[in-house]
Amino acid sequence: MKLYYDFHIHTALSPCGEDSMTPNNIVNMSLINELDAIAITDHNSAENVEAVIKVAKGKDIIVVPGIEIETKEEIHVVGLFPDIESVYNVQSKLYSKLPYIKNKSTVFGHQYVLDENDDIIKELDKLLLTSVAMSLNEVIDLIHDNNGIAIPAHIDRPSYSILANIGFIPDDLNTSILEISRFSNLDTYRQKYKDYHIIQSSDAHELGYIGIKKNSLEVNEKNIESIFNALKQYE
Repeated sequence: MKLYYDFHIHTALSPCGEDSMTPNNIVNMSLINELDAIAITDHNSAENVEAVIKVAKGKDIIVVPGIEIETKEEIHVVGLFPDIESVYNVQSKLYSKLPYIKNKSTVFGHQYVLDENDDIIKELDKLLLTSVAMSLNEVIDLIHDNNGIAIPAHIDRPSYSILANIGFIPDDLNTSILEISRFSNLDTYRQKYKDYHIIQSSDAHELGYIGIKKNSLEVNEKNIESIFNALKQYE
């Protein structure tokens, strides 16, 4: 069966995310857009994932725990995980590798941790929008060590991407899944990178950019296990 997805969505926790990117707004917009599965992938943190999962409970949509990590090469990598415990383990490691830079909300935006009612629990003080002290391969290994799937993000973009910052796909890259942004043509990149599986997600930082019923993954059932089984065959 086809499962329509958007595996790269930011909440109001990401400083570059709009404050309107709350758990309820994200889930409801995703349902309006007829998506079957979404992933919450804030910058170097997963503190809003659980709230989104709670909002989606009982609704016809799957929420995949995720995170977007910035490596020391300033490459963004999306990590998708089968459960909340795994992504929290990764978050703990990242927090220890994230330099202390105080966030300036007037410059970068707020970093709100929200509950399932969209109420603000707290605002993170340490800036999330920066590199962790880990290389690209170290980040991918960390994701894999915690049962996750590693996906170099928006490779078509001129910044914070593996192609922009390195100039090529390394031969020793320990993943075969790559992501392109909503701005590029999926078929073009699938033809260009035939040795890789290319997915396309929105990288939404505001509600109007959350994906529509367009990109799909072939799965046996509509659940997280089937999503990971489908993706792992490409890794």
